[in-house]
Amino acid sequence: MWTVLKFDKKALALLKEDLSLKLGKNLKIYIPKLRVQKYKNNKLINKEVNLLGDYLFCFHENLSNKKINESLKFSRGLKCILKGFESSQEDIRSFVEKCKSSECENGFVSRDFFNLELNRTYKFSSGPFTDKIFQIINFQRNRIKILMGNIETTINRKKFLYIPV
Repeated sequence: MWTVLKFDKKALALLKEDLSLKLGKNLKIYIPKLRVQKYKNNKLINKEVNLLGDYLFCFHENLSNKKINESLKFSRGLKCILKGFESSQEDIRSFVEKCKSSECENGFVSRDFFNLELNRTYKFSSGPFTDKIFQIINFQRNRIKILMGNIETTINRKKFLYIPV
């Protein structure tokens, strides 16, 4: 059974250790990550960002047991366990599968994860236009026609990362 946990970013290693002690060997922890490239002082810096912030997915068959869930509440590094995960198993499983299927060979979620829509606003998260907001005007084969302010240009679809605003 999948569950969603909110964790303290500084104590992630402690949380993983506590969960493996309390649940056993068949524990699966999944944190979808995104690689963001930014320019700082004219240097390109790669940064890892958790796609869901300080949330992670945890899978173990004994998570349906209420006593085990109660004992997990006092794990080091755990802020809270989101309620309602029992009824949302299909949604959680499909989201995790979508994240895993769009991962590149380095384990980062690729740009194929985000569904692009016309006339919607996005923000660049990599490349020279980092943190710039644009609107999609038209799709071409491997290119996207965008509008940034008053400037209309075309970019390569696979070259940059962008997120919806």
